[in-house]
Amino acid sequence: MNAIGFVFARGGSKGLPRKNLRLLAGKPLVAHAIEAALGGRYIRRVVVSTDDEEIAAVARQYGAEVPFLRPPELATDTASEWLAWHHAIRAVSRDGCRPDFDVFVSVPATSPLRAPEDVDACIELLVASGADMVVTVTEARHNPYFNMVVLDDDQRPRIAITPPKEVCRRQDAPTVYDMTAVAFAARPAFVLATSRDWEGDIRAIVVPPERAVDIDTELDLEFAEFLLARRQGRGPAH
Repeated sequence: MNAIGFVFARGGSKGLPRKNLRLLAGKPLVAHAIEAALGGRYIRRVVVSTDDEEIAAVARQYGAEVPFLRPPELATDTASEWLAWHHAIRAVSRDGCRPDFDVFVSVPATSPLRAPEDVDACIELLVASGADMVVTVTEARHNPYFNMVVLDDDQRPRIAITPPKEVCRRQDAPTVYDMTAVAFAARPAFVLATSRDWEGDIRAIVVPPERAVDIDTELDLEFAEFLLARRQGRGPAH
């Protein structure tokens, strides 16, 4: 099985400027993604897709390849990352068209608390199930069957989704999950043949919330720093 890990790391970011180079426990976020991918059982090659020379240089320092710079039109705030996936798959394939590797794995830099086994689990489920793609999810803190509401025109709230039976406790509501950016594993041919992920046979790996933190704000970064320090025995236990 030939699995290639990809880290998609633009230079621009509105919410957290230069996000992919922000330090967490002394390492840039992009470095955490590279190390998690290479730390697993299956990925021996990590390719970073970026439009930014500084990110490219840092990526190489941590063992990734940067065989191309992403075209500017695929690195804007509104550009589709799915199309960046298309570009990367074609760029690393010898004939520039048909993929010549078995498993495409996206390891986003914005989820630095993942464990290598989370990446491995996605690959293993993809291969074992015959699915087109495996995503990662974590149990949601709020539930549309219980404590999430919509407002009508008179600002009256009502439960977002009517449960199949009366629910008095959140634990009795149907379990719902948040999508996470921990990892995505897919068959390269499926990615190239489609324009979005939900068109195929999609499976999911459940990741614990402490490994699914997604970095979008300064507060997210501070929280991740706290969790990582606790994991490494550098912070308080509570």
